[in-house]
Amino acid sequence: MRRRKPTSIKDKNKTSIKSSFNALVYLPRFFKEIWKVNKGLFLLSAFCRGIGALLPVVILWVGKLIIDEIILQISLELPDYTVLWTYVGVEFALIIVSDLMSRAISLTDGLLGDEYNIATSITIIKKTNQINISLLEDSEFYDKLERARTQTTSRVGLMSNVLGQAQSAISIATLVAGLIYFEPYLIILLVLSIIPSFINEVRFSQQQYSLARSWTSERRELDYLRFIGANDKTAKEIKLFGLTDFVVDRFKNLSEEYYQLNKTLAIKRSALGFLFNVLGTLSYYGAYVFIIYRVLSGVITLGELTFLSASFNRLTRNLQDFFSKFTRISESALYLKDYFDFIDISISSKVKEDCPLPKHIKTGFEFKDVHFAYPNSEQDILKGLSFTLKAGEKLAFVGQNGAGKTTLIKLLLRFYEPTSGEILLDGVNINRYAIAEYQEFFG
Repeated sequence: MRRRKPTSIKDKNKTSIKSSFNALVYLPRFFKEIWKVNKGLFLLSAFCRGIGALLPVVILWVGKLIIDEIILQISLELPDYTVLWTYVGVEFALIIVSDLMSRAISLTDGLLGDEYNIATSITIIKKTNQINISLLEDSEFYDKLERARTQTTSRVGLMSNVLGQAQSAISIATLVAGLIYFEPYLIILLVLSIIPSFINEVRFSQQQYSLARSWTSERRELDYLRFIGANDKTAKEIKLFGLTDFVVDRFKNLSEEYYQLNKTLAIKRSALGFLFNVLGTLSYYGAYVFIIYRVLSGVITLGELTFLSASFNRLTRNLQDFFSKFTRISESALYLKDYFDFIDISISSKVKEDCPLPKHIKTGFEFKDVHFAYPNSEQDILKGLSFTLKAGEKLAFVGQNGAGKTTLIKLLLRFYEPTSGEILLDGVNINRYAIAEYQEFFG
């Protein structure tokens, strides 16, 4: 029977702006993990970002000094260009250092991201091994595992974005200080150009996450359909049973539905983003006109004009990038929550595992009135099953599909526990044996 698919992101998985901000509490724990991965690379990245954050305003200031020095030397009868060429040399050196810092940041982030990717993948694999098969076969739980497993790239991107935010914050602070020193009124225009765009980005980022989260199981189904539709392992069955049209139609319908939802969201985001960008451009040229007027009035110098206009332009772009990254960080933090929720799953056993596993099986297994139904199902797969499997004996299980043959083996290997009744090994309930040793023994 075909499942009903979500036709809107307005469902139980919808997240709010508040939940996006609440997810930021996971960032300290996130960076503790990164710190453990490679302390040296982390410190080197932080150092390079600190230097890189201060360089933009220093380069702009040296540019102001160069222009003012040119104007000064033009007005002199006997010009001396020593100071001018010194400023030019300093600016050249600063630009070289700035490029070096940028490349060092990219290198350290890439290496650190790769190492963190390996570490988290190992953590997820180990955690999955600890989890009961009954949970892994539960669709809702498997969706949680899927989100934790597939969002590795987002977590690596989150690391770079957060570190970049710290760098941007320092740059923004220095540029704001420069504007306040010369023309504090420009800050008002700056706020008007940035805040609406920021609110727009936050709103749409949480909607994007809501859509992705609500479609976790459907995206898994799309991956499965894509796999069986174009794979040598399934090609024989697809051809034999004439399933190509069925697979294609199912894939097409699901893909089209998700595409339409994503398309609507993307169009709205782009349209409003364009309008707010126009507002930002108007604010910039308003500030530019104001600065030119102050130069013509003789209040500031031509060098200060260059410094202020370049600072305002860079500051606008930095703030737009800062808030844009902030929305991506809050969105990625939601995926980070999925990861930590999975890692923090408590693994506990209701049964006391206090019996040593026998080195050799003596009497064998005994099923005593075993009943079993899968979680969230009222239908018993096994009903009052009782039999003995003696040590060294061979026993065949014969039955139709769904009769319970595989289920019986799952119970025997402790992937599930009986709903009622018990399974004994050499007269001892198998739940009293340490599960890792028990499964290793039969594995």
